[in-house]
Amino acid sequence: MKTKTETPAVELKSNHMRTIKIIGVGGAGVSLLDTLDGVEFAGAGMVAINTDGTSLAASAAMVKIHLETKLLRGLGTGGDAERGQAIAEEQFSTLKTACGGADVVLIISGLGGGAGSGISPVLARAAKETGALVLAFVTLPFLCEGNRRQQQARQSLEQLKSVADGVICLPSQKAFKLIDENTSVLDTFRITGGLLVEGVRGVWQLLTRPGLIQIHFDDLCALVRNRHSESSFAFVEASGAGRSREVVEKLLIHPLLDEGRALADSDAVLVSLMGGKDLTMAEVNRVMEQIGRHCEHVQIIMGAAVDMRMRDRLSVTVIAAKHNAAAESSAASTPATTSGDQGGQMISRGATARSGARCGTSAPAFNLEQREQLLAKNANRPRKAASKMRQEQLPLAIISKGRFDKSEPTVHKGEDLDIPTFVRRGVALN
Repeated sequence: MKTKTETPAVELKSNHMRTIKIIGVGGAGVSLLDTLDGVEFAGAGMVAINTDGTSLAASAAMVKIHLETKLLRGLGTGGDAERGQAIAEEQFSTLKTACGGADVVLIISGLGGGAGSGISPVLARAAKETGALVLAFVTLPFLCEGNRRQQQARQSLEQLKSVADGVICLPSQKAFKLIDENTSVLDTFRITGGLLVEGVRGVWQLLTRPGLIQIHFDDLCALVRNRHSESSFAFVEASGAGRSREVVEKLLIHPLLDEGRALADSDAVLVSLMGGKDLTMAEVNRVMEQIGRHCEHVQIIMGAAVDMRMRDRLSVTVIAAKHNAAAESSAASTPATTSGDQGGQMISRGATARSGARCGTSAPAFNLEQREQLLAKNANRPRKAASKMRQEQLPLAIISKGRFDKSEPTVHKGEDLDIPTFVRRGVALN
């Protein structure tokens, strides 16, 4: 009994010793950072980074970093992600200093604009160089925001996935499942931001609360790494006598889990439960049993924690990850020779595409006797005479050489160099 009671205390000490920084990037990231409850996220280092000094002035973050150069002249990036990236690279040391001393860095950003799309990947790389574990929470723009923002968001997303330990994304378009015709634009963006903040809250609790059944941050990163485009998450909460049943119902109708379909289609699911001291084992078992029915053949990572401040509340954080089949098949079809230069990669890709079209099935296997019969049959088969190529001259009008018409031909070693080489040597152009 003594060992069991000491385990949560050890975990609690370990979690309190972990330093976590939450960094909002760009206009959307800084706005979402300001919506985090200072009491709930007590102990986290809040940092706001933007190229717009006005939004930083209104932010309540403890640390504000204004990335400014003479090129911007106080006007921001103008929605240009390349300009935002250039500024971030120029002040890379500043970003690295902002991440210094943190064990975990959580990046909040809205992709599509100039600051969020350009700075976030560079910030993630700076945080990685300090030795921190990096997890990014980002939103993708609505389809109505235009092709340029969509393209910049996708490019930034791929860059983030290549440097961060994990990336969790919220396509804003999914918010249409939660609104109607009368929902205003402000309310729509508030709903979208609220969903992303729920994910940050769930991970924050997972990292900072003492776990009776502990989930480590490495487990979280391994779950979402390189799977961003097909990763889903949800955070739900309920209270009262029927809270275990209510949280399951909320999960199964959650828009970010596609009404529960994301659970069945996933390859791995992380489930973190948190309640007060009145949390019972029967409630934990009931929730996990219901989730397990919707993902029977899925790897499940489960954790449970107790927070004395939650009283009669029960919260559940779910992250469902699915392998990117397209990316895996592309990686599998890429030959080993693509590890060379870029030109070699382009040639290999083209050769793979052509070979796939011509060689859909493998050649049949023959024994020695069958091969000899096939060779004898082909040897007796009459061969067709190969058609001989013939070089013809196009009926083009002869153009006068003008003042060079009476000049002597250029003859070298008995050959008239004024006559094209392929004509002199009889080379067939076909």
